[in-house]
Amino acid sequence: MYRHLLIATDGSELAEKAVAQGLLLAEQLGAKITVVTVTEPLAPMVGGEAVYPTLIVDYEKAIESGAKKILAPVREAAAKSGLACEAIHLKDQYPADGIIETAKAKACDLIVMASHGRRGLARVSSVEAASSISLQSFSRSDGEVSANMDCSTSGSSRRP
Repeated sequence: MYRHLLIATDGSELAEKAVAQGLLLAEQLGAKITVVTVTEPLAPMVGGEAVYPTLIVDYEKAIESGAKKILAPVREAAAKSGLACEAIHLKDQYPADGIIETAKAKACDLIVMASHGRRGLARVSSVEAASSISLQSFSRSDGEVSANMDCSTSGSSRRP
């Protein structure tokens, strides 16, 4: 069965539900977990003006603080359940790429994540990220394992 779960979260209310399900599953399976949150790259242009270095520093501080707020409760909940948990914040990546990269690097055999149930154009980008993850696979030492998932995290894997 599954021995190492990757739980992807963006800290949203819906993602928290997926985190809870992932922790419960890991506890039932006796699996270890890795939790990841991914921060997309800062766009090089904002409103037609160049991004100034002070804005970059402020942005870096804000995303680091945000990631800590997202990951800390998951680590605490895992510890209360007696689960081994590694928390990772990937910066300057698109969610689908970062999630797959982490799953490969950490030899995870199941990805747990949530869908935001978007509609219209927002749904298209959300489905694109989910499809990007579900169509990729990664291998472990004991053979080929498909990337399993519920759906997509927020954000888009579309590149500018």
